Amino acid sequence: MKKITLILFGLLLNTLIFSQSHQIEGEWFNEEKDAIITIEKGSDNSYFGKITWMKFPNDENGNPKTDPLNDDENLRSRSRLGMKIMYDFVYDGEEEWDDGEIYDPKSGNTYSGTINMISKNRLNLRGYVGISWFGRTSHWTRKL
Repeated sequence: MKKITLILFGLLLNTLIFSQSHQIEGEWFNEEKDAIITIEKGSDNSYFGKITWMKFPNDENGNPKTDPLNDDENLRSRSRLGMKIMYDFVYDGEEEWDDGEIYDPKSGNTYSGTINMISKNRLNLRGYVGISWFGRTSHWTRKL
């Protein structure tokens, strides 16, 4: 009887942790509300995000906005729409996703990152270089 109780408790705990890790998935408005980033779980069980909507997808000449500040010359002509900007975020079991990277196409810089769920429909994304004290937090809202 103790074994069955222990197994059931383990399954319940595993289900709770598994279901919480997925709460980050979905469509999120960035802080400026000028883009939607869709966060998904990858085949390696880490989470990534890509730009799936932009308020102003074209430049002043009517061409799709690209990535001209990227360090890699081969990537400078790629479209921002559809661009993967978040990589390798791993759920740590406490409504936090760590060890990720965030690419900012407006600056061409890549930062280490952490995501914290504030509520079901709000998250904080912190990008930093080196130590998280030296960074900036952006507040995102789920698209409802």
